[in-house]
Amino acid sequence: MNNLPSVTDPAELAREAAEYIAEHTGVPSHDLAVVLGSGWGDAAGLIGQVTAVVNAADVPGFSAPAVVGHTATLTSIRTPAGKNVLVLGARTHFYEGKGVRAVVHGVRTAAASGAKTLVLTNGCGGLNESWAPGTPVLISDHINLTAASPLEGATFVDLTDLYSQRLRAVAREVDPSLAEGVYAQFTGPHYETPAEVQYAKRIGADLVGMSTALEAIAARAAGMEVFGISLVTNLAAGISPTPLSHAEVIEAGQAAGPRISRLLADILAKL
Repeated sequence: MNNLPSVTDPAELAREAAEYIAEHTGVPSHDLAVVLGSGWGDAAGLIGQVTAVVNAADVPGFSAPAVVGHTATLTSIRTPAGKNVLVLGARTHFYEGKGVRAVVHGVRTAAASGAKTLVLTNGCGGLNESWAPGTPVLISDHINLTAASPLEGATFVDLTDLYSQRLRAVAREVDPSLAEGVYAQFTGPHYETPAEVQYAKRIGADLVGMSTALEAIAARAAGMEVFGISLVTNLAAGISPTPLSHAEVIEAGQAAGPRISRLLADILAKL
């Protein structure tokens, strides 16, 4: 199927995608949406019963992910409590050059599908040496270093408490030991230099990565409550004693996968 957009308005394209998902999953509305980043993929199988799987490349506005470790599907799952969860495995990153609209299309589609809560996950570099690779960290705030925004025109959105304090409290009911920190989104695809890492640290960042912030902004603009959690896959450049590589990110995610997937599933069960 050709999934090239038939409309240019991002809201209308999201509605088209939501209608396609409803038709092909048999689920007219989803309660919450989850974006699974590097290391988090196994969580989908623990959330509940998979009721339908859709090839992302067939959905209007979506394309297959360009990053190893991300799936090419959208999955509808029903939790034991009867909630419908839309799992977005096909994440578009800013560095792919498809534009910010493409980056946040999944989020807008989730909102158009009825989701009131968005769960964002990622694999990232850690600036705190006490956070070993494999450590999950709640996102308390972010710094958007992409010099871009998903909002267009005179669209003014308050980002105070963008990452819900209420949902972070729910996560701590599951695991009281969870740390939290500020996530800085760089453009990528190159990793940050040691100087850039120190810059991020000085302006308040604890985590650095290439996703999440733009999606969170779009979610807030759509009226969604946002929960973010990162997996520290490596210490950031200049802090890590070894050179960085994507293979290292994948390896750390695989090692931590069973534990963090169970953690995320247990948190989702309380949302």
